[in-house]
Amino acid sequence: MYAIIRAGGKQSKVQVGDVIEIERVKDPSDTMSFVPLLVVDDDGNAVSDRHELAEATVSAEVLGETKGDKIDIFKYSNKSGYRRHMGHRQKYTQLRVTGIDLKAKKSKQTKEED
Repeated sequence: MYAIIRAGGKQSKVQVGDVIEIERVKDPSDTMSFVPLLVVDDDGNAVSDRHELAEATVSAEVLGETKGDKIDIFKYSNKSGYRRHMGHRQKYTQLRVTGIDLKAKKSKQTKEED
């Protein structure tokens, strides 16, 4: 089973046990939860209905903060002596996905059993 979540303006495909990096979250708690955009179960059935996904959650635990690779920015203008050098290093929050819960599917199974 995997899900596609949106975090930090980007989308990520996650499974249980995956460690992902999202853009830094200020004051993260020990756990975070996301509403998935798409869930594909083990049988290959995709769930993309908004009403079913509103009840689904992807939970993750916060591992800590990391820094990305350094990016060097160099501006140069020919024949004028213009040179500028900058650097940037993006900060990320590291998460481990602990569970994908599709409650809508479970409620359908219980209705069929009744």
